[in-house]
Amino acid sequence: MTETVPSAPTQTVPPPAAKATPKWMCPFFMALGLLSTALGILGVFVPGLPTTVFLIIALWAFSRSSDRLKLWLWDHPKFGPSLQAWHLHRVIPVRAKISAVVVMAISMAILIAMRHSWTLPLIVAAIMIPVAIWICTRRGVPPSSAQN
Repeated sequence: MTETVPSAPTQTVPPPAAKATPKWMCPFFMALGLLSTALGILGVFVPGLPTTVFLIIALWAFSRSSDRLKLWLWDHPKFGPSLQAWHLHRVIPVRAKISAVVVMAISMAILIAMRHSWTLPLIVAAIMIPVAIWICTRRGVPPSSAQN
């Protein structure tokens, strides 16, 4: 009984409801979802702050606490398409990939420039490089779009 998004060509099925969440945990998941949504929206305006990652976390948290907010986020005209692409096809948009890798590179350069020793930069690089590789190896467009 979800309304379709006018800009979406077809209705997609939202993620299924999560396993029954203990009632005492619902406020925690609701707070996590609201905080993640706020950070995701802030990420639209603050360079370097990710948007989609926080919205994926929010969608997961809302699936455990609020069907209404889960559907709102899923059907949102601005945020819904990227959440749907990730959920259905594990797609990270090319623009998001470029932004993530560029921000990681800039962060690494700043860390190296301000280093007192090589220990921290090496630890951070050991984490950032595999993450950047993982991001770059995800699809950039959904399979149906890639064939056109």
